[in-house]
Amino acid sequence: MAFMTFNDVGITALAGAVPHTIIDNLKYTQYFPEDQVKEVVEKVGIYQRRFADDKTCSSDLCYAAAEKLIADNDINRDEIDLLVFISQTPDYRMPATSVLLQHRLNLPNTTIAFDINLGCSAFIYGLSVVFSMMQNKGLRRALLLDGETRSKVYSPKDRRSAFLFGDGGVAALIERNPKFGESFFSLNSDGSRGDLIKINGGGYRMPSSVETLKERVVDEYGNIRSDEQGYMNGGDVFNFVIREIPKDIKKIVQFSGKDLDSIDYFVFHQANNFINSYLAKKLKLDTSKMPSTIAKYGNTSSVSVPLTIVDQLKGKLETKKDLFLSAFGVGMTWANAIVTFVDCKISDIVEV
Repeated sequence: MAFMTFNDVGITALAGAVPHTIIDNLKYTQYFPEDQVKEVVEKVGIYQRRFADDKTCSSDLCYAAAEKLIADNDINRDEIDLLVFISQTPDYRMPATSVLLQHRLNLPNTTIAFDINLGCSAFIYGLSVVFSMMQNKGLRRALLLDGETRSKVYSPKDRRSAFLFGDGGVAALIERNPKFGESFFSLNSDGSRGDLIKINGGGYRMPSSVETLKERVVDEYGNIRSDEQGYMNGGDVFNFVIREIPKDIKKIVQFSGKDLDSIDYFVFHQANNFINSYLAKKLKLDTSKMPSTIAKYGNTSSVSVPLTIVDQLKGKLETKKDLFLSAFGVGMTWANAIVTFVDCKISDIVEV
């Protein structure tokens, strides 16, 4: 089992950025009747989302969040030795967006920079990578930047995904300090379920062409998308969640030697209300400990866990708190972590 323990590393500051354009899901009726829209929106619990415009990329959101974090915390840029950028909507196929952000943020050329392409569980995966590297005392400070513009990759004519996804970016400052103590991670993957959430076209298995860009009716319900737009098998994803996530949560809690009652906050991936309500009931969690941003931001993929912390827990992490982080999605991959926050400074969310 992929359990990991890290010592004396933690998140000391967080900042977030979202597009200024607000989508009212109940008015998102260009392609569907109002009664169908109302039914979907009330079921998933997503009433608003943020959409980036054509010129705004994930990196722009992360850049805005990082600049806010650096300014609010008076960070010396020369002390940032590592920059990791998480996204499945990068600026280019190459070069890596992290390297462009290193230059744009005016970080020194000695900064390590690389991308992580994973999906909804990627913030927790990325956090484990940075925590692992920060065990090396040669590194002083790290920036973990996580951004997605999922609105650009799903068809507004596909009812199964048209009302779910939004855009956002988050910056996390990670440092070593004995006050953080131990953190615990469980990382998992099952590529046999790779077809559950997927974009078939645009890569090197199915290169972009006139055919991959052509919209077509894809099922008996009249949903429309191209091969370069994402699709999701919602029913099978839900079955995967109820089968895998609760048991992994129980395993990492046992591995950590803690118990669920001692956790201060449970920050789950913001997929939809139905899934998170099921997990809360299954695990008998106190829902007052489960901050949520589903209604106002929708599913922002890997950004949803850190964005929920920034939006909902500002001013609540100034003393020592244990957070349980849980996310699942594209791959399929899933990740759970118990991370201690101490004196974490959270900035106001920036609109781009």
